[in-house]
Amino acid sequence: MKSKLEILNRKLEAGKLGGGKNRIEAQHKKGKLTARERVHLLMDEGSFEEIGALVVHRTQDFGMDKQLFYGDGVVTGYGTVNGRLVYVFAQDFTVFGGALSETHAEKICKLMDLAMKTGAPLIGLNDSGGARIQEGVRSLGGYADIFYKNVLASGVIPQISAIMGPCAGGAVYSPAITDFTLMVEGTSYMFVTGPNVVKTVTNEEVSSEELGGASTHSTKSGVTHLTAVNDVECIAQIKTLLSYMPQNCEDTTPKAAYVLGDEYRAGLENIIPQNANQPYDIKTVIEGICDEESFFEIHPYYAENIVVGFVRLAGRSIGIVANQPMSLAGVLDIESSKKAARFTRFCDCFNIPLLVLVDVPGFLPGTDQEWNGIITNGAKLLYALSEATVPKVTVITRKAYGGAYDVMNSKHIGADLNYAWPSAEIAVMGAKGASEIIFKKEISEAEDPAQKLLEKEAEYAEKFATPYLAAERGFIDEVIHPGETRRKLIKAYAMLENKVVKLPKKKHGNIPL
Repeated sequence: MKSKLEILNRKLEAGKLGGGKNRIEAQHKKGKLTARERVHLLMDEGSFEEIGALVVHRTQDFGMDKQLFYGDGVVTGYGTVNGRLVYVFAQDFTVFGGALSETHAEKICKLMDLAMKTGAPLIGLNDSGGARIQEGVRSLGGYADIFYKNVLASGVIPQISAIMGPCAGGAVYSPAITDFTLMVEGTSYMFVTGPNVVKTVTNEEVSSEELGGASTHSTKSGVTHLTAVNDVECIAQIKTLLSYMPQNCEDTTPKAAYVLGDEYRAGLENIIPQNANQPYDIKTVIEGICDEESFFEIHPYYAENIVVGFVRLAGRSIGIVANQPMSLAGVLDIESSKKAARFTRFCDCFNIPLLVLVDVPGFLPGTDQEWNGIITNGAKLLYALSEATVPKVTVITRKAYGGAYDVMNSKHIGADLNYAWPSAEIAVMGAKGASEIIFKKEISEAEDPAQKLLEKEAEYAEKFATPYLAAERGFIDEVIHPGETRRKLIKAYAMLENKVVKLPKKKHGNIPL
C-alpha cells in the first residue's frame, strides 16, 4: 500500500499540485512563470521550506467537492534570500485562477503570523482573479483577515508585494498597505473596478492595461513603486530592495564591506550652474556622493520633481530624498510631497538614516494645487520628517526658499546636521520677487526702473541669498566645499549611529491624511 508521501510526490511530478500541465504551459505562453518557479527563483537554492502543501478547500457547493488541488491555489513557506530569512506566499493562477478561498487566506495569515513572531520580511507574489465566488462571504472574510494582519505588521517587518498577474477588487488593498509594490509590464494589472464596470457606470471605454497596468500605476497614480519587464527582473528587484533594509523594526541593515580611502569627489565641484535658473540633474549629485553603483531609485517615473531611493555610503544603507531641478524646477507639489513623505516614514520605521538634498524654490502655485489640497499634502512631508527619529542630515545645494526650506528637513524640524554648499541661497523668496516687494517704491520712482530692480536684486542676493547668514544663526552647521560632501557625510552618519530620541508618550500622532 502506497504511503501518503509517495502519493503526494507522484502528484507533484504529474503537476497535480498546480492546475495541471496544460495550465502550466498556458502560464508560460503568457510570458509568466508559475508560482513555484517564482518562489524558487527568489529563494537561495535549496533553502525554501513549504508550509501547508496538503491544504485543500472545504467548499461542497457548485461541484467544488470534486475539484480539489493540494495547496489550494497558493504556495506558502520560508527560506533565505542572500542568506537572510524571509517568508513568501505565491498565488497560483493555474488553480482556480488563483482565486482566494477561506483556506487560501488562512495559509497566508498563518505565514504572516510566523513572520511577525520571528521578525522577518514578508513577500507576496500576487497573481489572482480575486475572491473565489463559490465561497461567498467566506472568501471576503479571508481578504479582511489578511488586510488586518497587514496593518498589524506595518512598521514591524518589511512587507513587499509583487503584482505578477491580475489583482482586482478588494485584493488590491493588501498590496496598498504593504511597504513597496512592484508590477510586471504587460502581464499584471490592478484596479478596484474593472473596465466593464467602468463602462457601465461612467460610459468610459478603457482597457485593463490603460486602467490599471504597470505603466499607469508607475507614472499616474503612484500606486506601484517599481516596474519590471518580466517575472525574472521583478524578482531580481525584490532581492535588491531587501538588501537595503533590515529584518524588522528592532534590527539595523547589515553594512556592506567597504574600505575607507580618499573620499574627496572632485566631480561635485562644477555641477551647480552659474545661472541660478538653469537646471541640473540631482541624480548626478547623488551618484557623486554614494558608493559606486549603489543608488537604487524608488518611484522613478512618478512625481519626478522629487527623487527618493536607497544608496550606500561607506557600506551603510541610507535613504535619499532630493529635489530634482530637472523637473518643474524642483518645486514641491501634491504628488512629490506624498511620495517623499511615504518614503521618509518607511525609512524611519526601519532605522534607515535619511539624507535630504535641497534645491527647492518653493511650493507649486495655482488653483489646481490649492483646490486639491497642497496644504494638507505638503504637511504630510513636514509631519513625516518632523516625526522621524533616525539620523537626519541635510545638504542644501542651491535654493531653499520660503516654507519649502522649513519642510525639507531644516534644523528647525529636528535635522541633526545641516550642511550647505557655497552656492546655497536661503531666503524667504528669490531675489527678484523679494526686491519687487521690499523696494517697490524706490524702483517705481527711479529714472530707469529696470536698472534699479537689477541693482536691488544684487543687493538683496548679497545679503540674503547665501548660506552664511543662516550659518551665523546656527541653522546651518557648516558651509562645505562640494567635493568634501561625501567625506563629511560618512563621518556624520558614523557619529550619529547610536542616536536615540524619546518622543512624547502618545497612542499615535494624527498625520494629515
